[in-house]
Amino acid sequence: MRPPGGRGVPPAPRALLLALLALLAGAGGARAELRVRVRLPGGRVAEERLQADGAGDSVGLELREPDGALVSLTADFRKHVKILRALVLGELEKGQRQFQALCFVTRLRDHEIIPSEAMAKLRQKNPRAVRQAEEARGLEQLHMDMAVNFSQGALLSPHLHNVCAEATDAIYTRQEDVRFWLEQGVDSSMFKALPTDTEQALPRCGQAGDRGAPCVCRYGLSLAWYPCMLKYCHSRDRPAPYKCGIRSCQKSYSFTFFVPQRQLCPWEEDS
Repeated sequence: MRPPGGRGVPPAPRALLLALLALLAGAGGARAELRVRVRLPGGRVAEERLQADGAGDSVGLELREPDGALVSLTADFRKHVKILRALVLGELEKGQRQFQALCFVTRLRDHEIIPSEAMAKLRQKNPRAVRQAEEARGLEQLHMDMAVNFSQGALLSPHLHNVCAEATDAIYTRQEDVRFWLEQGVDSSMFKALPTDTEQALPRCGQAGDRGAPCVCRYGLSLAWYPCMLKYCHSRDRPAPYKCGIRSCQKSYSFTFFVPQRQLCPWEEDS
C-alpha cells in the first residue's frame, strides 16, 4: 500500500445486532475512506475501514473482533485525544443487554498513527490482498481511574459525542492523561475520580458474588492492523528523504475500570 506520490447470540437476533452496530459505527459525517482486508489473530480475515478527516485533523479505523465486538479508534490530532470504543454483543439467553458500549479516552502521543493528510492519500493496488502487521507493538495495560462527563465531552474532543453516544455512562480515562489535558486548558469539571480497588477492597468482577455489587472490570481489545508510521526512501535524484509508503502495526490493550454493578461487566461473569 502506497500513497500516490463470537459470543453465543442466537443467529437471527445476531444478524440484526450486527446491522445495528454497523449503523451506529457509521455515524459521524463524510470522510475520505478506504477499506482493507486484514488477518486477525487466529487466522480469520476481516474488512477494516480507515477514515481521514483533513479539515478536523483526525483519523479513524473500525474493525470487528472475532467475538463479534465492533472496535474503533479515533485519533484527534488537534486535541491530542485518542478514543478507543468497543460495541460488545451480549448473550441474550443469559439476560444480558443486546450490546454494551465502552469508551476509553487517552492522550494521543506522537507517532502512534500516521497523520490525517497521509491517511487521506492511502491507496491500494490490490483491494483483495490480505494485510498483516509488520510490527507488533505489544500489550498495553491501562488502569482507567477517571470518568468523563458525556455532556461536556465536546470540550475535550468534538468527536466524543458521536463516537461515545452509546456509552454515556461508560467513558473512562486516566489521571495522568487528565493532568496533560488540564495543562492544555481543558475544564476539570468534566472529569470525575472513580473508586479504586484499594480504597474499597473491590473484587474483580469475575469473583464478585452479587450481580448488583461494585467490582473492577477488565476488557481487552486488539487492533490487528493499522498504519502506524510513514516510510521514507532515499534517491540519488532527491537531496532529502521522501515519503514512499507506510509501516503497519498491531497493538493490544487491556483496560481495568470500576463498575457500580457486576452485571455491567458480563464478559467476566463466567471467568
